[in-house]
Amino acid sequence: MTSTTAFRISAAFGFLAVALGAFGAHGLKDVLVQNDTAPIWQTAVLYHLAHSLMLILVASREPLHVWAWRLFVAGIIIFSGTLYTLALTNVKILGAITPLGGVCLLTGWLALVVKPK
Repeated sequence: MTSTTAFRISAAFGFLAVALGAFGAHGLKDVLVQNDTAPIWQTAVLYHLAHSLMLILVASREPLHVWAWRLFVAGIIIFSGTLYTLALTNVKILGAITPLGGVCLLTGWLALVVKPK
């Protein structure tokens, strides 16, 4: 994967974070209030957006730290994805999967500690 491709995908993740944040605040407000899951949606958006910025940062460096980048992508998809789904469906078992995404995010950060370049 090239840094340019990684950067573009990272930007798309950032776009989705902002779009999902706005959609949750406006288009899904009634569902989130009914399920009492607005804070869960907000947590998903926060981690999604913060780690999208990390994706941009990692993609901007040469050489591309592929493992850290991939771990952040997996973490966003698993952590925020399960929280988004939980907030919409109120299926509590999804909360058991969420920590796997958190481990991916933590491992992405650790990969940068161990091998910064």
